[in-house]
Amino acid sequence: MDNKTLFADILLPLPLPGYFTYRVPADMNELMQTGIRVVVPFGARKIYSGLVRKVHQTPPQKFQAKYILSALDQIPMVTEKQFLFWEWIADYYLSTPGEVMNVALPPAMKLASETKITLNPDFDGVWENLTEKEYLIAEALEIQKTLSLSEVSKITGQQKVFSLIANLMDKRVVLLKEELENPYRQKILTFVKLSEEYESEEKLKEAFDYAEKKAPRQLEVLINYIRLSGRYHSKLREVSVKEISEKVKNAQSGVEALVSKGIFTQYKKAVSRFDHLEQKAEEITFNEYQLKALEEIQTSWKEKDCVLLHGVTSSGKTEVYIRLIKEVIAKGQQVLYLLPEIALTTQITRRIQHHFGEMAGVYHSKFNEMERTEVWNNLVLGGIQTANSKITYQLVVGPRSALFLPFKNLGLIIVDEEHETSYKQHDPAPRYHARDAAVWLAHQHGAKVLLGSATPAVETFFNAKTGKYGLVALTKRHGGMQMPEILVADVKKETREKKMKSHLSSLLFNHVEQALEENKQVILFKNRRGFSPHMECDVCQYIPTCTQCDVSLVYHKRINKLKCHYCGYSITPHNQCPSCGSPEIALKGFGTEKMEEEIPLIFPKATIKRMDLDTTRAKNAYANIISDFEEKKIDILVGTQMVSKGLDFENVAVVGILSADSMLSFPDFRAHERAYQMMAQVSGRAGRKNDRGKVIIQAMDPWHAIIRQVIDNNYEEMYSNQILERRNFHYPPFFRLVMLTLMHPDPQKVNGASAFLANRLRGALPKDHVLGPEFPVIARIKAQYLKNIMVKLDRKAGFVKQKETLKTIIQQFSLDPKWKAVRLKINVDPG
Repeated sequence: MDNKTLFADILLPLPLPGYFTYRVPADMNELMQTGIRVVVPFGARKIYSGLVRKVHQTPPQKFQAKYILSALDQIPMVTEKQFLFWEWIADYYLSTPGEVMNVALPPAMKLASETKITLNPDFDGVWENLTEKEYLIAEALEIQKTLSLSEVSKITGQQKVFSLIANLMDKRVVLLKEELENPYRQKILTFVKLSEEYESEEKLKEAFDYAEKKAPRQLEVLINYIRLSGRYHSKLREVSVKEISEKVKNAQSGVEALVSKGIFTQYKKAVSRFDHLEQKAEEITFNEYQLKALEEIQTSWKEKDCVLLHGVTSSGKTEVYIRLIKEVIAKGQQVLYLLPEIALTTQITRRIQHHFGEMAGVYHSKFNEMERTEVWNNLVLGGIQTANSKITYQLVVGPRSALFLPFKNLGLIIVDEEHETSYKQHDPAPRYHARDAAVWLAHQHGAKVLLGSATPAVETFFNAKTGKYGLVALTKRHGGMQMPEILVADVKKETREKKMKSHLSSLLFNHVEQALEENKQVILFKNRRGFSPHMECDVCQYIPTCTQCDVSLVYHKRINKLKCHYCGYSITPHNQCPSCGSPEIALKGFGTEKMEEEIPLIFPKATIKRMDLDTTRAKNAYANIISDFEEKKIDILVGTQMVSKGLDFENVAVVGILSADSMLSFPDFRAHERAYQMMAQVSGRAGRKNDRGKVIIQAMDPWHAIIRQVIDNNYEEMYSNQILERRNFHYPPFFRLVMLTLMHPDPQKVNGASAFLANRLRGALPKDHVLGPEFPVIARIKAQYLKNIMVKLDRKAGFVKQKETLKTIIQQFSLDPKWKAVRLKINVDPG
């Protein structure tokens, strides 16, 4: 093996098709295997960490292979099944394996090179020709050997240093080099435990007696060590200095003194970054409907690998999930529990960890890169040793990114709230849908899938109705709870009759007032953040817009800025109209921030909190709001769609949907389905245990069909109407959609490129299956003009052939020099 000349196909985290072949140095032959990370040169000066896809003996024919520089792993960090999954995603969603690798791996596992400079060994030592700043750099390199660009900037006090470095390279003083930065580090803590000599009661008493008389801080440290280490156990366990420091002020000096006296032994140890809740054995009591659903799910799985659990809000779907998870773990298999948003993990994770303790891991992007890498390593290594035990995850809870974890024995994937749009990745590529990808991943592992929702996606319900998936219904709320009473307020009429109080109808105001008097809680839903949607001049109707995007700026009062929600551009509000000079420039419309300010004026004794993207950016901000609401520290919670995400609060009596019309009028074929889902899900937050909740929907058109279907809880009617429209107009689930978005700073370039591409597509596909090109609702974002082409692919009539034709035309377009500068974004199954 050592004497053979080996080559390896390497996957790099770049948006380039295929793999890159490198030569394996002879001393790495034994180490080289699929799935390990290696360091390779790429291009003139770049270095990347890539993944070995295949080891072989076939040299490339058209070029001389460069050597692999080093191997980063002893064992594979990515499995063969993961590679196959990534390749399926790249193929189906018309992206590249490198783009999939980029979203799949935690950041700490993707090493990137940082440009550094070093002294040129051929430098003749003549300093006279150097400028003052060049001299400073050369002098620093004599001491430090290498400098990063940021260090050069600090030394010279100059922000842009490329010209300086270029001059030094011309003078043969320095060389550029690339060094790989590996950000992942194990978390190391300092631990102490009683030395062997002091484990006897006699010696321990002696230590206490001395500390009591002469060293009060050492006494305090000893007392807390005993408490923390389990004082009634026969052998005291180790305790971290961090734990002791949380109990004793300035504990470090006391610990060091006890170590120097030989009472403590001190050492460092790798630990988990996660605090795992203690497992509490809780027996779940199932009602007859849940037991029936469990039985039907198991029966359906005998014939179909995927089952839809269509359960109304608060029907006890989570309890059903927990029972199924226990059964799969008992077989020694792993479970992936997908949730649509990081937000949802807060409540669900607590419940899950109470049932499964250290067997349950959590994975999402609000964790830092070290924490995510630790979860990955746990699954690769089959567990991680911590201070007191070995933690092995049999269950992982997370959003869509958890699909890419290295499972080895996956038995079940649960996709909770499967209808949620958050399961669809928008940017960057690959623009995959986690629900659909989960079905493929489960098939690959021979695992089962359970999709859960009170308001399933039309495509999912169609698959269940036509027999592709199993269908199980859970139609009763758990614990005999009634469905909420849903009432509609005619906003047009109330405005005309001047009954509105701020943005609340008299109907909603009265029910909120009553709920607060009874010490109940309220949720108000408005699907727009910010204080006011825009400012407008009352004289000339001028509206401040973004300089980079074709959108009006949204006013945020807390920071007193008009802000673009697409690119982040912001300005200070005008005191007078920039167009006509009039002082009559006012705020129009309202968002969650404005509601947060106005509600205290109407209900001055109530505690109000806002939950939207602006208030939940910090790592634990969302969890803190949820905790405060659960503990009844908040009376009224104002929020965007975050408040609809499957949260479970016992004390919510009233839910107000402030502007239903805005959801119904959006120009998208899914608008009515999404509006129904959103209103039904928000309504599900009302009423728990003994009280029937109230939901007030405020609308300009109270007789709209979707609003009536929400009132009647008539999902089937909504589905029937939508499926008929989609069949007639060639939309999913009967046709697959591919949205092609072309972008360029010059609108003429976008027009020309989109017209060319659309004509090519119409020449190869049925003409009526190519829509556009046309400008989207927002035609310019971040100084780029956009144009869309929608391609419809018939699922029955030559779908595979049509998709291959589409792929070929896209590749030819991308290689055409005339359109090289035009960026093309491909979105398969746009959400």
